[in-house]
Amino acid sequence: MKTKKHSNLDEVKPKSPQEIAVELFRKNVSKQDISKILCVSLRTVWNWFTIYLKKGMSGIKKIKRGRPKGIQLTSWQGAQIVKDIINYCPDELSLPFFLWTREAVMALIFKKFNISLSRWTIGRYLARWNFTVQKPINRAFEQNPKAIENWLKHDYPSIQRASKREKAEIHWGDEMGVRSDHTNGRTYGLKGKTPVIKRSGNRFSCNMISTVTNLGRLSFMIFEENFDENIFLKFLERLIRQSNKKVFLIVDGHPSHRSRKVKNWLTTNEKSIKLFRLPSYCPELNPDEFLNQDTKMSLEKKRPKNKSEMIKNLKNHLKKRQKQPKVVQAFVKACNPLYVF
Repeated sequence: MKTKKHSNLDEVKPKSPQEIAVELFRKNVSKQDISKILCVSLRTVWNWFTIYLKKGMSGIKKIKRGRPKGIQLTSWQGAQIVKDIINYCPDELSLPFFLWTREAVMALIFKKFNISLSRWTIGRYLARWNFTVQKPINRAFEQNPKAIENWLKHDYPSIQRASKREKAEIHWGDEMGVRSDHTNGRTYGLKGKTPVIKRSGNRFSCNMISTVTNLGRLSFMIFEENFDENIFLKFLERLIRQSNKKVFLIVDGHPSHRSRKVKNWLTTNEKSIKLFRLPSYCPELNPDEFLNQDTKMSLEKKRPKNKSEMIKNLKNHLKKRQKQPKVVQAFVKACNPLYVF
């Protein structure tokens, strides 16, 4: 049988850019000129030259161009990772991290599937899974999920029905302290240089107790003393005096709310006011927390120079909010849509 002969032209293979670079280097062409001729970076040329010095032409010929193809996750593996990120914190999965970072996700993938991926690949996966970097909301370990579920499904709906039956007004109450050195907002600054905010070197503070209603009514009292049962009773007396309806007040489990003196006063004034308590360690269930945050943010617009100026700024902001019931209603709705009726 006759074998088919191939021409010399068929046997000649085109040279790779690496081989051309070596030939040019042998002809004393500079590395800078080689990078310009082959349209590659100078670092790439240096890498080729290093491999050539160590392994010769055989090492150069084994170099593959293009982005290296690593092991990719399957769809079911990706779904498992997404589920874990949504439902758990890293430390709950026995990982040495507190927050979900690219390194934490990298460690999770290696632990579950023994697959090693780079930080950049993890970043692309997170973007594909619709994850973004966000400031987390703190939750107390002591929270009781069953108590929260019971509050939303049974306790609060029963309070709503009772308020309609007794023609009462639901108030959400809370207390907070304000300090002169509190910094809550953000400001722009040059990259790598932390902005400096000037404020008074004297530290001063005051306290505030307030209530908001589902219909947008706001009541408040500012005081300088430490919060205790006497301050709380003083505020309650003002509250029922200013209200033309029975007050259903919902508060947290602060000791002053549960004192014997307060209980006796509530018994005496049961026709005017009734107290309810939220589940323990659940500030996110209280719309008045949104007012607290809004009030602290208002102080960032104008730094007080002394305590009297701080109290004045607080009163001005809260009186402004009293004239904006829709804003107060928005606090209630943002806390939980179930609260709006």
